[in-house]
Amino acid sequence: MSKQLGLFDASKMPRTEAFEITKTNLRNLLDTGIYEKLAIAFSGGKDSTTVLTTVASMVANKELPINPRDISVLYADTRLELPPLHINAMQLMEQLSESGYNCQVVRAPIDKRFLIYILGRGVPPPSNNMRWCTHQIKIDPMMAALDALRANLSEGHRLLMLTGVRVGESAVRDQRISTSCSKSKAECGQGWLQTQTAPSTDTFAPIMHWRLCHVWDWLMVEAPMLGYSTELVAEVYGGDEAQEMAARTGCIGCPLASADPHGDKALNHVLSLPQWAYLKPLLKMRSLYTEWRNFNNRHQKNDLSKRQSQKGPLTLEARLKGLEDVLAIQQEINQSAQKLGVPKIDLINQEEETRIRELIAAGTYPQGWSGTEPLGSELLAEVFGDYVQMPLFSFGKK
Repeated sequence: MSKQLGLFDASKMPRTEAFEITKTNLRNLLDTGIYEKLAIAFSGGKDSTTVLTTVASMVANKELPINPRDISVLYADTRLELPPLHINAMQLMEQLSESGYNCQVVRAPIDKRFLIYILGRGVPPPSNNMRWCTHQIKIDPMMAALDALRANLSEGHRLLMLTGVRVGESAVRDQRISTSCSKSKAECGQGWLQTQTAPSTDTFAPIMHWRLCHVWDWLMVEAPMLGYSTELVAEVYGGDEAQEMAARTGCIGCPLASADPHGDKALNHVLSLPQWAYLKPLLKMRSLYTEWRNFNNRHQKNDLSKRQSQKGPLTLEARLKGLEDVLAIQQEINQSAQKLGVPKIDLINQEEETRIRELIAAGTYPQGWSGTEPLGSELLAEVFGDYVQMPLFSFGKK
């Protein structure tokens, strides 16, 4: 009897075997007849692109008992994706739409989008103490799209959502997978099926057992041979060198990334490629996020419940300047793009710019703030334990 592969033994498995296991697992799940619809959560990154094109190749070869019209590809467009990844994602979406797939671009409502929320409403950029971005611009919109799909299910049927989760992406995730699999007596080769993750929905990670080398083999060689444009994804991550450079991407100039100017490895790698060097002004976004957190650009007030000063939203003046700064970066890139005949970008499109200006003109502030509060750089009276405020004294005056 052959020994079952353990959770972290998949590195011993050839890629062809990993592919066959994925196919068998998916076919077995769909053969149950429980799942009427299948949804693929697509970010444009290496793992979700691998899942998407792997499933598409199986469907094209009639190896799965499902039709393209019953598969929804939900592209999570945060409006902050690295341009090459966004371009590649949209190309795949167009290709699959022509093959009958239900392809949807999923975005947050305009007032909840990252730059509109900051510059239009005045909410400071996210920090480790207030990480509002992931749920608001990615998770919540995806859940809303899934709700719409669930509403059209026939009685007694469920939706199966596929994700690109893999072992080895992070220690925290590996521990979570290990714990979950131990409870359900699952092994690496069986994928990671989470039942009841939402009403009438189960979530499955079909390439959980794939190693990074399997992903690169698929993206750089096999998927392109099957007609899927995935080489650009591998190029953005660094291809064979991706493991050394951490093989992870995030939002453009993510304000939560390392303070090290070289910490945004994916963006720096993209800019090192001659065909994407014209995007270099994107590096200025990190400094803008830092500037927007500056107390000189924000309001403050004494929070008596916490007995300390509370730094709050951006001033209207700082927001208007921030809008012009972002548009200047965008214009600089697009002028170069036009000269070179390469793709332009839109950090803020016309609809979003109009909305930001409307919100600023209306004097919009987050709940509990009026805009009349002092600047965050001003010295406020100290609040003591009995909530008494010590007035400020002007020394040297009679």
